Amino acid sequence: MNLPRKKACTVLLCLLLLFSTNANSNDIGLSNIIISNTKHDLIIYFTVEGCFTDKLKKAILSGVPTTFTFLASLYRVRNFWPDKKIADTRVYHTIKYDNLKNEFHIIKSEEPGKNFTTKSFSEAQKLMAEIDSLVIAPLKMLRKDEHYQIRMKAELSKITLPFYLHYVFFLFLWDFETDWYAIDFTY
Repeated sequence: MNLPRKKACTVLLCLLLLFSTNANSNDIGLSNIIISNTKHDLIIYFTVEGCFTDKLKKAILSGVPTTFTFLASLYRVRNFWPDKKIADTRVYHTIKYDNLKNEFHIIKSEEPGKNFTTKSFSEAQKLMAEIDSLVIAPLKMLRKDEHYQIRMKAELSKITLPFYLHYVFFLFLWDFETDWYAIDFTY
């Protein structure tokens, strides 16, 4: 292989690496994580950032129902032993766009019987991406002066399209998930 050809391959490889890192620069993640409590329960708040890619927005606006799954687990941290799982919570937020009425319908599993409807896509995105006062466990399950950890993550659930449309859209609607986020605290 001659020298100009090696240089061209090296430049091409560097460009590919450069563009691949830029593609990951809008990684999704959790932010604004707050652990709090009510009189009886341990609760958390957080927001998913960067989850609405252009392709996901197009899919939602074309009427494809989309579900986000939020996972949160409470562990008692133990030295020299595996951590003990105290509670495990899983909630779902589903969005569906009604093309005829030009409105978004959001269902949150943590608020049964309460459906949200809005005409604003930005408001619908906010409703989908925010967890607000999610009950993790009753306080009576926690011991005073013990070390605990809450682990949480968000996932875009697999999208099931009708008929053979999943063959058309499979390149565009991939699943995503955040890394696990862990917050330590002492009760």
